[in-house]
Amino acid sequence: MFVFAQQPSLVNQFVAELRDVSIQKDRLRFRRNLERIGELMAYEISKTLPYHNVSIKTPLGISETQLLRQQPVLATIMRAGLPFHQGLANYFDQAENAFAGAYRGYSASDSDEFEITMDYIVSPDIGGKTLILSDPMLATGRSLEKIYHAMLRYGIPAQTHIAAIIASPEGVRHVQRQLPQCHLWLGAIDSHLNEHSYIVPGLGDAGDLAYGGKV
Repeated sequence: MFVFAQQPSLVNQFVAELRDVSIQKDRLRFRRNLERIGELMAYEISKTLPYHNVSIKTPLGISETQLLRQQPVLATIMRAGLPFHQGLANYFDQAENAFAGAYRGYSASDSDEFEITMDYIVSPDIGGKTLILSDPMLATGRSLEKIYHAMLRYGIPAQTHIAAIIASPEGVRHVQRQLPQCHLWLGAIDSHLNEHSYIVPGLGDAGDLAYGGKV
């Protein structure tokens, strides 16, 4: 597990702006900060992937370098995950992409009780590839667990990286327990989940802040 907040970096600045209630009013800036964190995480994740040696012909000779052996598959959960996903895609710009729709389905009898409802998924073949699954908020971890298992119908990835910007300790423990094979990349780990399973202090509803409210 890699937690960006445990060392100084620009990620801390962008996370701080995501949290700031005055800066949050600018939706464009909010989305751009999600995207920028995705770019920085993509760079750090790229250091752990397999590479191979290649020779590049230039106008004046041959340059030896190392390039990715294989492009990863980038997957995210709509809608809040889209700007974060775009940041990853800006750097892994030849990657294939997968998308899933998942949301909290609340019980009519008790608004605090919910199940993760998934109603959409599209993915390329992920068999033997590196899967990078991103979601800005890792709250309970149940959405990521459900999406991961749903994606296995498209193949078994060689390795899986889960990227989130803000996580709860409860969500981290859930993912580590249910998906022990996955590598975690987190912007920050916050204090706890409240009675509604939202991260505290968190930043609010990332989807609403990025794209506006919903009914």
